[in-house]
Amino acid sequence: MSETKVNCKDVMQHICESLNEDLDSEKCVAIKKHLDDCTGCQNYFKTVEFTIDCYRKYNVEIPPNAHERLMKFLDLEDESVD
Repeated sequence: MSETKVNCKDVMQHICESLNEDLDSEKCVAIKKHLDDCTGCQNYFKTVEFTIDCYRKYNVEIPPNAHERLMKFLDLEDESVD
């Protein structure tokens, strides 16, 4: 398995696409500024990156409902989903 490298622009593109926003939209520009200035969010993304690296390194199998369980645990459930 080859390792895919991701840069900041890729991350912003993914976040904005997830929000159905253009990379240059007001919302995406505000998110980028927030991420540039917020050490809490920067630490969060570093932690996520580290976690993903560990899962890849140790080839851990993730249960199909892991994402939903994590979102529920973090109280980040999408309330628009019925």
